[in-house]
Amino acid sequence: MNVYISVDIEGVCGTTQWDEVTRGGERYPEYQKQMTAETVAACSGAIAAGATRVYVRDGHGCAKNLLASELPESTTLIRGWSRHPYMMMQELDASFDAAMMVGYHSLGGSPGSPLAHTMTTKVSACSINGLPASEFLINSYTAARENVPVVFVSGDQALCEHAADIIPAIKTVSVKYGAGNSTVNMHPQAACREIKAAVQDTLSGDLSQCLLPLPETFDVAITYTTCMEAYRTSFFPGAELIAPNQVRFGADDYFEVLTFFLFVL
Repeated sequence: MNVYISVDIEGVCGTTQWDEVTRGGERYPEYQKQMTAETVAACSGAIAAGATRVYVRDGHGCAKNLLASELPESTTLIRGWSRHPYMMMQELDASFDAAMMVGYHSLGGSPGSPLAHTMTTKVSACSINGLPASEFLINSYTAARENVPVVFVSGDQALCEHAADIIPAIKTVSVKYGAGNSTVNMHPQAACREIKAAVQDTLSGDLSQCLLPLPETFDVAITYTTCMEAYRTSFFPGAELIAPNQVRFGADDYFEVLTFFLFVL
């Protein structure tokens, strides 16, 4: 069984403010370790379920956060940004039996986490075909394009509820929830235990139930925090300025949408 794991940091247990998830921040090393620990838990659960090929995609910031020496030896780690439109799902293809996401966070404009955003903090809201778009949705559609089911996600409670609305059969582990500018967290070691158990359990089930249908057409709307960003984006081929701070983009091929995101987010 081949398993792909995309990892972020804003949704791992404990992370609450930006300096904790930003390289150079005083408390970043503590949460870099927790990001790695939760990734190790997911890898261990996958291996226990029979996975023989596990790819791990470091998908946060500079994409060089995970402590590689702590990952299981059988894993393959993807670091840095190639600038391929798959971004946080780089190297994913149809050879994988399942995709999973660890440390994911609420979408931009959501009260679910003080760290809520979609790809970048310069975006206040993003939608695809009218559906509020999180990084989870964007990356799940990428998996759908390769016919790979997304079977597991961990992160904040609002993100897990959002994921279950999109893929009802998905297994989720909520490690915290947001309350204003605070988070309420389970114990970090308990989070790792729950992630490992949930991953092992879901990979032992019917993965096909988690295959997300890919829409035939895509209507994307991005609302920026400033009008200047929207104006700049409006010059991307096919983009249209529909409000001072909002741009629309349409396509029939999701790869075109991902290419649009690569250049404007």
